[in-house]
Amino acid sequence: MKLPIKQSILDMRPYQQGKSDLDGIENPIKLSSNELSYGPSPLAIDAFIAASSELNRYPDGGQTELRRAISDVFGLPVDNLICGNGSEELLQLLIRAFSCEGDEVLLSENGFVMCQVYISTQGATAVVAPEKDYKVDVDALLARVTARTRIVIIANPNNPTGTYLSRTEVERLHAGLPDDVLLVLDGAYAEFVVREDYESGENIVAKSDNVVMTRAFSKIYGLSALRIGWAYCPTDIIDILRRVRSPFSANAAAMAAAAAAVRDLEFTAMVIEKNESWLQRLRVEFTAIGIEVIESVSNFYLLRFPGGAGKNSKDAANHLQANGIIPRPVSDDGDNKYLRITVGSDEENQAVVTALQDYMNND
Repeated sequence: MKLPIKQSILDMRPYQQGKSDLDGIENPIKLSSNELSYGPSPLAIDAFIAASSELNRYPDGGQTELRRAISDVFGLPVDNLICGNGSEELLQLLIRAFSCEGDEVLLSENGFVMCQVYISTQGATAVVAPEKDYKVDVDALLARVTARTRIVIIANPNNPTGTYLSRTEVERLHAGLPDDVLLVLDGAYAEFVVREDYESGENIVAKSDNVVMTRAFSKIYGLSALRIGWAYCPTDIIDILRRVRSPFSANAAAMAAAAAAVRDLEFTAMVIEKNESWLQRLRVEFTAIGIEVIESVSNFYLLRFPGGAGKNSKDAANHLQANGIIPRPVSDDGDNKYLRITVGSDEENQAVVTALQDYMNND
């Protein structure tokens, strides 16, 4: 190519989404992308259908109804909320607005992979801190803060580990950062967490001017196809994001469905209860057959295979796929130790249990 292209872009690998089909198998069980197997709230579906009658109209650039719904449900000031084409777009806008060429953006080892793409495209440098015991390591992050650090982004809970930082640890991270460094808390899986020492970031944002919390409608609300997310920000940061965003990036049908979904508290409570129940049951089932389950608070679980007697994640994935189940392999320098699997419906989860029991108990 003769056109000038940044070397950092040429060095990137395109994002690889979770596998969705299997040769020779119709309607496989797809547990590779942390989607909600129950589907969205019926109220969200109704709202989406109703919005289809006005596809000739531009969406509300002010995102009024969706921001009001989020404000009502979460008790957040409506003027400090902004929505986008998934929380991913909002992360991209934050990187664009608050980092320049030569700056550093600090990430944890298992943060959202697209952040590195956006950082490199911006001309900034992604600095990655290793994790400890499958968790974000606050000390490792703080040790890598330099005069060039402009943003710190952590996913809490994390992916693919499913682990989380406690409220105390997040506050310690924030306290250790310079005032001119932006802390971004990516809470795509926040609604699934039922631990008392967890906070997704609302209180920290409310009392700070350099913290942003992002959230997604793709996970617990089952609206992955619509690409809709939101962020809670200090007033000055909201002002900046409104200046750089596309006026119609959040489409009308997505906002209508999301507003209905967030207000359906009964449906959300059902999903949380079922997810937590299955996380505990799966941990017991897999531990009993010799597979380590990294303790997750999200809607997926990370399995660590022993590696002995030929029992590894690659062969386990092949066995699952032969049984019509699609997991998500997690690379580990060729050791084939880890496999991530989404919590599915009752029938899907039982199918995974049965298939892995068969795999582990047979030579």
